[in-house]
Amino acid sequence: MTKTALTGVRVFDGAALTEPTTVVIDGPLIGAGTTGAEVFDAAGATLLPGLVDAHVHLLTSDDLRALAAHGVTTALDMACWPRERVDSFRGRVPDIRSAGVPAIGPGGNHAKMPGMPEEAILTAPGQAAEFVARRVAEGSDYLKVVIEGDLLDQATIDAVIAEGKAHGKLTVAHASSVDAYQRAVRAGADVITHVPRDGVLDAETTAKMAARGQVAVPTLTMMDALTTKLGADGYAFSRDSVTALHAAGVPILAGTDAFSAPMLPLPVVQGASLHQELALLVEAGLSETDALRAATDLPARYFGFSDRGAVREGLRADLVLVDGDPTRDITATAKVRRVWAAGEVVA
Repeated sequence: MTKTALTGVRVFDGAALTEPTTVVIDGPLIGAGTTGAEVFDAAGATLLPGLVDAHVHLLTSDDLRALAAHGVTTALDMACWPRERVDSFRGRVPDIRSAGVPAIGPGGNHAKMPGMPEEAILTAPGQAAEFVARRVAEGSDYLKVVIEGDLLDQATIDAVIAEGKAHGKLTVAHASSVDAYQRAVRAGADVITHVPRDGVLDAETTAKMAARGQVAVPTLTMMDALTTKLGADGYAFSRDSVTALHAAGVPILAGTDAFSAPMLPLPVVQGASLHQELALLVEAGLSETDALRAATDLPARYFGFSDRGAVREGLRADLVLVDGDPTRDITATAKVRRVWAAGEVVA
């Protein structure tokens, strides 16, 4: 593997852009000395850590290629089965993690999805231990529970999350209504994905999340697509809920809910949608710097990736070179010039 020195590049350091500098890619890591390095003139461009999409659904290898082409070097899958499909995506670009099979209630929209495994459907808290044990045995990286109306009662939600934590797993709750959010907060989910479409989150709920260190992945791209499909005005509730979460100090991570199956009139496509998500987060009140962190160091921190999320010596050389200054214009993240994943150029 060659050694490359990116010269004249401005680097996003988590707070701002540095003055033009040199960044060395040494094998799979970010290195130091330039001796023997092939020089790549990056003058006028900005170097970002590899982007993280904190909510995708993987279906085919084309999904991986689309993600990587748009600078996503780590993708967090939030429901994929069977185990063999999940395993076929591991060790590739982007680097993926997965919840595997989610816990859902009977009769709802998720239970009606084609091919949903019967074992996903829980009806009582006593089923949680076996469900979680099977996910752990399959290699799921975290546990996901879908809170959809009252299809899962609070005791079952609590039991799944408690079992996940007992196994040392991060727990993720799907919640797209105010009531579901409150249930997820009450149960102690580490991460709550989506935001309500039926109202704005109240101050008590957002304050509890902040105090407990719970994290939000709003997926505004999907919330926008859903409200367009339904002909409703719920997107304003979703956007304003992000504003409320951010104002309360709840960490916001960038995730899209991208899925390549043709389910929506405005599909949330892999890769490109993350750049849309960042722009929507800025519209909801995050600064450009906050939005960049939502797709870099914050998901790395909260999902336990100590080897990525920043441009720093010794970390994985997951890097995205873009034209422009995304700390002033967030749409610059989409102007991808080159992507490296573990030091290798992504074709």
